[in-house]
Amino acid sequence: MKATDVRAMSADQLNDELAKLKKEQFNLRFQKATGQLEKSSRIQEVRRDIARVKTIARQKAAEAKA
Repeated sequence: MKATDVRAMSADQLNDELAKLKKEQFNLRFQKATGQLEKSSRIQEVRRDIARVKTIARQKAAEAKA
C-alpha cells in the first residue's frame, strides 16, 4: 500500500482499513505460532501499513483542527 493511496482515503475509510490490517496482523501472528505461515515478510509489510495509516490519519485530524 502506498502513501498516496492512503492519503486519498477519507477518515472513515482509514478507520476501516486500520481495522482490516489489525485483523490481518492477528491472523498472521496466529499462523506463525501454529507453524502455518508461508510468507513471513508479510508480517513486516502489515506492520508498516498500520503505521502508515495511523500517521496519515493523525495528520488529517491535525489539519482538521487547524
